[in-house]
Amino acid sequence: MSLDTARAIILDIQRGNIKPIYFLAGEEPFYIDMISGYIEKTVLSEDEKGFNQMVLYGRDAEVEDIISNAKRYPMMAQRQVIIVKEAQDLSRTIDNLGAYAQNPQPTTVLVLCYKHKKLDGRKSLGKHIKSHGVYFEGKKMYDNQVPRWITDVLSKKGYSITPKASLMLTEFLGNDLGKIMKELEKLEVIIRPGQQITPQIVEENIGISKDFNNFELQNAIGSRNIKKAFAIAKYFGQNSSNHPLLMTTAILYMYFSKVLMYHALPSKGNAAKDLGITPYFIKDYEMAARNYSMKKVGAIIHDIRMADVKAKGVGSASASDGELLNELLFKIFS
Repeated sequence: MSLDTARAIILDIQRGNIKPIYFLAGEEPFYIDMISGYIEKTVLSEDEKGFNQMVLYGRDAEVEDIISNAKRYPMMAQRQVIIVKEAQDLSRTIDNLGAYAQNPQPTTVLVLCYKHKKLDGRKSLGKHIKSHGVYFEGKKMYDNQVPRWITDVLSKKGYSITPKASLMLTEFLGNDLGKIMKELEKLEVIIRPGQQITPQIVEENIGISKDFNNFELQNAIGSRNIKKAFAIAKYFGQNSSNHPLLMTTAILYMYFSKVLMYHALPSKGNAAKDLGITPYFIKDYEMAARNYSMKKVGAIIHDIRMADVKAKGVGSASASDGELLNELLFKIFS
């Protein structure tokens, strides 16, 4: 897991095992910022930073300039730190760093933030970095993995969160881990250590409605609570900028795809694991499967796809998100 790997790298630095090169790559920028930020703040003292810490940007630097600076000796300090931000802008010439990576300056800590890209491990640069330094690749997290990530982050800090509250945060913030961490830090200031984060706390402090959100809509549909589903749809229609239909169709598509999978399971004993969901929510899928036959679920998935296409302006350019969602609900409940 990227979070555990990032924490292990930071722990290694805390113990004094500091490598001469850190190549931080991958689709998830949160971990790159987490590791590089820690190095930038802690490896040198404030007095040492003036002469021995340098931040470069890939769009303004050449690989040869980076190597030249990396070969310098620190001034009145044990080491120097060079951080290259947006190093992905050097992707065409990054392999020129290979000779330096083969024999890096031991008194330099060179950090390359290579966001949204990764190195070709078959080439010499990648091999040399792994031999003499640290190569980290942060992988983008899928939406269905985010609630567990939130729970894990909070548990490490002595907090807990209800499954519904973590889903509310995921729905509102998506899989942008940087935004999620900022909101969690706000909550940590407000609540007591050891206190559980509930939907009400999220609603009061982050501004996400605990009653009118896609999770509640999903549950209302699954339980065939028609009145509640249309009430939520009305709220979404009145607040379409915060509740775009494209987000709703994506969530409902994922939900009913799992209901379809549940129907097809030969044995329901390990259903939560097979569906990739928290056991806490398996009862919701059981209820939806009772309320909608396998054939009906297939038809619903088709209707959701059609609503998604219309929301993108194909075949129904004049209809609002609220009107399209009401139309979808009529089809689901018919």
